[in-house]
Amino acid sequence: MSSEGYSEVELEAMPDRISATFSGVRLFVTGGTGFMGKVLVEKLLRKCPDIGKIILLVREKKGNPPAKRLEDMLNDELFAKLREAKGGVQPLMEKMEVVVGDVMQPDLGISKADRQMIIDDVDIIIHAAATIRFDEELKKAVLMNVRGTKLVIELAKQCKHLKLLMHVSTAYCHLHEKLLEERPYPPPADPHKVIDAMEWMDEETVATITPKVLSKLPNSYAFTKALGEALAVEAMEHIPVMVLRPSIVIPIWQEPIPGWTDNINGPTGLLIGAGKGVIRSMYCKGNSYADYLPVDIFINGIMICAWNYLTLKDTKTTVVNFTSSAEIKITWQEMIEAGREIIMERMPLNGVVWYPGGSMKHSRLQHNICALFFHWIPAVLVDILLYCLGYDPVLLRVHRRISKGFDVFEYYTNNQWDFKSDIAQTLREKLNPRERRDYKIDAVGLDIMKYFEDCIRSARIFILKEYDDTLPAARRHMKVMWFVDLITRCVFWFFIVYWLSGWISTFYTFLMGSRETLSTEEIM
Repeated sequence: MSSEGYSEVELEAMPDRISATFSGVRLFVTGGTGFMGKVLVEKLLRKCPDIGKIILLVREKKGNPPAKRLEDMLNDELFAKLREAKGGVQPLMEKMEVVVGDVMQPDLGISKADRQMIIDDVDIIIHAAATIRFDEELKKAVLMNVRGTKLVIELAKQCKHLKLLMHVSTAYCHLHEKLLEERPYPPPADPHKVIDAMEWMDEETVATITPKVLSKLPNSYAFTKALGEALAVEAMEHIPVMVLRPSIVIPIWQEPIPGWTDNINGPTGLLIGAGKGVIRSMYCKGNSYADYLPVDIFINGIMICAWNYLTLKDTKTTVVNFTSSAEIKITWQEMIEAGREIIMERMPLNGVVWYPGGSMKHSRLQHNICALFFHWIPAVLVDILLYCLGYDPVLLRVHRRISKGFDVFEYYTNNQWDFKSDIAQTLREKLNPRERRDYKIDAVGLDIMKYFEDCIRSARIFILKEYDDTLPAARRHMKVMWFVDLITRCVFWFFIVYWLSGWISTFYTFLMGSRETLSTEEIM
């Protein structure tokens, strides 16, 4: 029996109205080869067998032509179950089409023939392409996140059969709002004027004026995503548009592979860095929390929103927050402790450079001191050792990247935002039990420790290429590093005590000598 009291036979007998919404539909997707896009494509192919066509905008990357990139993507482990069910890659390719282009280019870099095909045939556009680097150069961020959105909207306005344009924004694009409601907000600047300025300015000039342009916003990502969202809201007067705001998108929770990811952004990278013993200090309010959303939950949300808009004709729901903190809050301290327990006791990583440890610091001064002694000095010493042994020094370079990441990361860990997510909670009530199972958008049944364990296991396998057969060796290495850490600590504190005792002895001798001198002077 299912959690709702229905048998599998009863559930399968219920209609799947979400899948039916995409029957015969031709979708145009930007960002389809990215982390979020891959999960979207997999879900559509798996759950919507009658979908008309998925058209992906793909650029050439590192010499790989777009068609080859699509084939490589479909051969990813993420699609393994789907390939097995459908009989290989070829049946999947038949449901897909590649349009060569790039959101960074004028007119999206699309040929006239492909552009006309999109105009004539496409029903739904899902615009998910964006640079998610917080420290991206402003000009590149504007051209991709703002001008790219403008170009997609211009294309959508020409589509003869457009039913819906779904723009993927972020819940963290209006940082001046401590409570983000499900409604549009004024942008921090005029997106059209910003695009015009970035198009004629060179990178050096843009870099000079970036602090003034960003004003109180901490990075180019928040700034440009707010501008892109403003363009989507502006377009609502002319075409059917929805703005979807996910919070921090993290690895898969349930399907098709629990914990799967293709990057180490966000908390996954933090857990790996701490698990490798590289990150040992963070400037962070440990009792604050960020809002995380498993990527499969958001993809389910995209599909449900399309069904709600197109099938249920709820055209007034146009701005939707997909967040989790209304149901579950995990503090930074709780997340780090959970990751430490999993990595140290159950699933250690290979090649740990030091025994995992350290802590979060509420004082920047304390963090800087700890970073000097536990990040920078060890990195220099290890790199010198590597150089002497004939290897390329790497640890100092790693810590420079970590330090650069912390500059951005600290803004979010030391501030707090909350989000309204009433619409997503209302949408759940419209689903039947089968749809609630197959398109889950709630936290019912979430086991945080198991989820973190799945994330770490998948990161070991899919990112670090550390397979389960390496676990015994990793556990042995972890024990060795525990002893090394213990011995180092003992030696360190021995020298501290030795130095202090010497300093105290010197001070005491000086004090006694001063007293004797004073006594002699008094006698004389």
